[in-house]
Amino acid sequence: PALARAASQALSAALVRRGGLVGGRWVETAAAFPVQDPATGEELGRVSDCGAAEAREAVRAAHTAGAAWGRLPAKERSARLRRWYELMVENKEELARIITAENGKPLKEAQGEIVYSASFLEWFAEEARRIYGDVIPASAKDRRVLVLKQPVGVAAIITPWNFPSAMITRKVGAALAAGCTVVVKPAEDTPLSALALGELANQAGIPAGAYNVVPCSRQQTAAVGEVLCTDPLVSKISFTGSTATGKILLKHAAGTVKRVSMELGGHAPFIVFDSANVDQAVAGALASKYRNSGQTCVCTNRFLVQKGIHDEFVEKFAKAIEKELHVGNGFDAKTTQGPLINEKAVEKVEKHIKDAVSQGASIVTGGKRHSLGKNFFEPTLLSNVTTKMLCTQEETFGPLAPVIRFETEAEAVAIANAANVGLAGYFYSQDPAQIWRVAEQLEVGMVGVNEGIISSVECPFGGVKESGLGREGSKYGIDEYLEIKYVCFGGL
Repeated sequence: PALARAASQALSAALVRRGGLVGGRWVETAAAFPVQDPATGEELGRVSDCGAAEAREAVRAAHTAGAAWGRLPAKERSARLRRWYELMVENKEELARIITAENGKPLKEAQGEIVYSASFLEWFAEEARRIYGDVIPASAKDRRVLVLKQPVGVAAIITPWNFPSAMITRKVGAALAAGCTVVVKPAEDTPLSALALGELANQAGIPAGAYNVVPCSRQQTAAVGEVLCTDPLVSKISFTGSTATGKILLKHAAGTVKRVSMELGGHAPFIVFDSANVDQAVAGALASKYRNSGQTCVCTNRFLVQKGIHDEFVEKFAKAIEKELHVGNGFDAKTTQGPLINEKAVEKVEKHIKDAVSQGASIVTGGKRHSLGKNFFEPTLLSNVTTKMLCTQEETFGPLAPVIRFETEAEAVAIANAANVGLAGYFYSQDPAQIWRVAEQLEVGMVGVNEGIISSVECPFGGVKESGLGREGSKYGIDEYLEIKYVCFGGL
C-alpha cells in the first residue's frame, strides 16, 4: 500500500488535469466524479463530470475549428501531429505512471502502451501527406473527371479503459491527419490519460477546438453518448467497447445516418495443432492470454488443443503460468499481473469458473481471488472444458484460460467459427498447407499464425461479424475519416 500511495502521489502535476477540454479551454463543472486506483481503491482525484451541455459545447467548438484545420496544408497538419508524437515520447514515463495509477496495468506494460500509442501519431503524421485523389478517363471528350478526398467533419471518439491512451491516438491520429476535428469521451474509469494527451496536444500546437475531451461519470455517460451520436454537427462516430453498447450507438447514429466505425467485443480462439512447436505455442499463449491481466479485446478467450499434444501443452502451460506470472501492484517492478479494473470484472471471472467446474472442468492452477485485494485474481487455467460452458460462449475479459480438447482440423475450425463475433484468432502449426487452409477459413479480422501478439501500427486492426465495422491503423485507417467527392468538369 505504501508503494502504491507514493507512486500515485508522484504523478506529474504538469500532466494531471481535472477539467474537461473544450475549445482549447479547461472547463470545470459544478459536479465532479472520483478516479480510483483499482489496486488500492485509493482516490487519485476528482474530475469534472461533463454532461449533455458540455458535450454540445465541445461539438460546436470542434465544428468551428474544423474549417481552418481542414484547410490547413497537409504538411502543416503533419508537423503538428509529429510534434505531439515527440512530446509523448519525451513524457513517456509520466504518461505511463498515469495509466498504471488509473488502470492498474504493470508499469512496464503502461510504458509499452505509451510507445505504441505515440506510434499512431507518428504514423498518421506521415499518412496526412499521402491522401491522394484520382483523375479518371472521361467517357466524353469535353469532360474531365476528378476524385477528391475530403475530411468527413467532426468525429466523436468514444474509448474504453483497457488501453486509455492507445485507443485514443489510434482514432484521433487518423482523424486529425485527414483534416477532421474530434470530441473524445474517455471511459469513466480512466479519464486522466485522455486529459494528459489534451495538455500535450495544446503544447504541440493542435488548434483550440480540434481536440476536445468531455470526461463524465457512469451516470452521465448515456446522456453524453446520445449527444455525440445524434448531434447533426457530428459526421462520424468511432467507438471501441462492448458489442452491446455498440449496437445502442448504431441505433442513435442511424437517425442522422452518420459514418460509423466500431471495434467491438472479441472471443478469440487459440488453436494448437499436433504439428505445432509446443514450447512456442505455450509462450504465445502466455503473451496472448495474460497481457493486461486478460483485459484486452484480442486476448485469447478459449484454447483449442489437438488430442496428440493436449496433455503436454496443458502441463507446460501450467508451469509457465506459475513460474513467469507475478500478481501485484502495477508500480512493483516484479509485477506482470495487475488488478482487474473493478470488482464487477472479478465477479465475472468467478462466475465463469464456477459454471465450468459445475459442468466437469478441472482447475489446473489458480481459480480464486488473490490475497492482495478484492480486484486481484489468480491467473487461472482450466482443463476438461466443453463448448457448453459459459467461458467458451462469452468473453471473460480476465485472467482465465479454458482448454478444449479436439480431434480434427475441421472440428477446431467449426468451434472457432461458431461465435457471433470475430475479432482476432490465433493458431500454431508447422504444416504449410494447414496454415493456408486455417488462416483463410477462420472468420476473424486478424489472424496470428505462430504468433500471440499481432497489434502493430502498420497493420489494419478490426473485426468481422459482430466484432465491428471498419479498420484502424495502417494505410487503411485514414479512409474511415475521408469522404470521396467526384467532380465532373464539362464544356471543355
